[in-house]
Amino acid sequence: MAKNFAEIGFSSAAKKLQEKVGSRATYARMEAQTTYNGMSKFEQSFIAQRDSFYMATSGENGFPYIQHRGGPKGFLKVLDANRLGFIDFKGNMQYITVGNLATNNKVSLFLVDYPNKRRLKLYATAEVVELKDNPELHQLLDLEGYKFRPERMMVFHVEAYDWNCPQHITPRFTVEEIEEVLKPQYEHIKNLEAEIAELKEKLGQPIAN
Repeated sequence: MAKNFAEIGFSSAAKKLQEKVGSRATYARMEAQTTYNGMSKFEQSFIAQRDSFYMATSGENGFPYIQHRGGPKGFLKVLDANRLGFIDFKGNMQYITVGNLATNNKVSLFLVDYPNKRRLKLYATAEVVELKDNPELHQLLDLEGYKFRPERMMVFHVEAYDWNCPQHITPRFTVEEIEEVLKPQYEHIKNLEAEIAELKEKLGQPIAN
């Protein structure tokens, strides 16, 4: 397992650029002082609240590929402090990511909390698991009531993670989040409409539908 995120992410070319712009000393201290001891409860809780993530893989031709994965909140499940897993449902049947993993199982994951402008990045080794080969894992990762066809499972053995700065993240909200915020206003409007209807009835005025 890697020592930390910087050890994986900082290539020789990246370090040369850090030297050039004056940030190398800071990141060198980070490399020397930071160790990976598994995901803390904070990271685990953050991951459990996500309804999507991005996964980067590399093909045999050297080109990277980024795939969006989404589902119900918590579909990417924390198995333990070092492992994540999810059920890979049938999509457009291009199989670029799965094909890339057949020759290079190193992945990078990117998880974003848009409303709170937070993003977590992870390096991991991916393991593709067929549904029939591990029914216990399938049961653990299963999403009750989710009406899509499962094709396989993926387990990520996390090797390192880091938090990105919040700069340049534009806050975005799901329909569910907006409805939750507006719920008190909806209730207030409903109560006002009921009061207006009651007053009109007392005054003998017709009530519009």
